[in-house]
Amino acid sequence: MRDCIVIGSGVAGLRAGIELKRLGIDVAIFTKDKASESNTNYAQGGIAVCLSKNDNFDLHIKDTLIAGAGLCNKKSVEILVKEGPDKVKELIDWGCQFDKNENGELNFTKEAAHSVNRILHANGDATGSEIERTLLNKAQKESIEINEHYRLIDLLVENKRVIGAKFHNLKENTLNYIYAKSVVLATGGYAAIYNHTTNPSLTTGDGIASAFLAGCTVEDMEFVQFHPTALNYKKAPSFLLSESMRGEGAILINDKGERFMEKYSKQLELAPRDIVARSIFSEMQNNLKDHVYLDISHLDSEFVKKRFPTIYHECLKYGLDITKEPIPVSPAAHYTMGGVKTDVDCKTNISGLFACGECACNGVHGANRLASNSMLEGLVYGARAA
Repeated sequence: MRDCIVIGSGVAGLRAGIELKRLGIDVAIFTKDKASESNTNYAQGGIAVCLSKNDNFDLHIKDTLIAGAGLCNKKSVEILVKEGPDKVKELIDWGCQFDKNENGELNFTKEAAHSVNRILHANGDATGSEIERTLLNKAQKESIEINEHYRLIDLLVENKRVIGAKFHNLKENTLNYIYAKSVVLATGGYAAIYNHTTNPSLTTGDGIASAFLAGCTVEDMEFVQFHPTALNYKKAPSFLLSESMRGEGAILINDKGERFMEKYSKQLELAPRDIVARSIFSEMQNNLKDHVYLDISHLDSEFVKKRFPTIYHECLKYGLDITKEPIPVSPAAHYTMGGVKTDVDCKTNISGLFACGECACNGVHGANRLASNSMLEGLVYGARAA
């Protein structure tokens, strides 16, 4: 029997595993696909953190509470914001290469509903991939055992205490019972159950479902964030067009070429995600269309290619050049605020069972997550779970 197993290999699961190992606890990670296949790996926008001289904790807390529509747990938010800088500095120490400006300083950008520039990004729009790479490298250096292609079937519970988990070993097509004194769930959300989603197909809420069936309380399951701007073009997948595009000056227009956000919010394209998504949906209904357009073609083409290389090349696959033309977009299921109810130490109502990251709900996001707070949550609460 192990001391602990961590289920999931995104930012929260890896950070939990690394911290457990540093504490001298016998730990193994189990993950549904290959270790790098997670929502983290596909995250484009960045990581929000209070490290800029123009920022402060109160501003970041306020922005998070406003975006959460008044339904955040303030204590959870304060922990996220105040513990975040040290966790990001630690990530940098481990080799994470965030983009820097011409002076060699960290380059902070702005996204919707943020009052100041506080978003760090890597390789333009490949932040998640860089964070995943860094954490996997650190896990390997710490000699953490990572078991790939293990799909969670059930949590094993006796007398209201977790004793392990049952997995489907997808490679060998066998059932495996793994026993442990404690379990950390970091299995991600459930946005892939929607027809239009920015998530990889594996994010089907297995961890949340298993916890619920084992007797865990789940909370805020109705709060599903739709990203406003996912590619909506012929047979192309619902590929995410990052929030950062609007942060850099991209605008939303309808099929008549009219900029329309001024009808819906004073913050225009930089309103919180829920407002922008509903505004786009209203515009689609009013014009009997299944999409609107995101236009960044008025910016310098070389800047756009450098800042958004992933998006540029992905759209080009389908004959769309974001430097020259507006791109058809519509909202798509993106992030789930609800999940397994936990306290600020990631404890559930089942003894020995902890949850962190997108599968957990500690109230940090309220009804609507502030852009780029999810990576920070994974780092902060993954470590707290450990």
